[in-house]
Amino acid sequence: MHSLKLFAAGLLMSASASFAAPPAFLTLDHSSEVLIDKAGADAVWHQQLDGKALRLAKLYPVAKWGFVSQVEGGFTADKACVVTARAMLVPRSGKNLTFKPAKSAMVFDSKAGLDQAQCKDLAKAKLVEAIEAVTSSLIASK
Repeated sequence: MHSLKLFAAGLLMSASASFAAPPAFLTLDHSSEVLIDKAGADAVWHQQLDGKALRLAKLYPVAKWGFVSQVEGGFTADKACVVTARAMLVPRSGKNLTFKPAKSAMVFDSKAGLDQAQCKDLAKAKLVEAIEAVTSSLIASK
């Protein structure tokens, strides 16, 4: 009877481990607040890494790697919205990330006639595109 209880407890622990939360990468954002704030960038990272975190963590352990993003731009003199977004995989040192990108992706766009809210939407879309480019290249390269 005692061994049956141990077996059941072991099964319960292994079942709960299989439903554990996916690994969480350390992400940092150094973007222009005019285009995207930290909470917005964090939400984009979470959304983009959600389905890929487990696979990425097997290839690039969360204790050794993290991600950095940067979105810059604004309006030109002729009122065109210009956006540059970059996403990078960088080495991790404890609780810090080292700016030595192992992989990076950068995307650009420019659109005339946008208001501030539309320019922010473009910035978010470009960040999504940059993150998708860098994460898909990491998975495809292994």
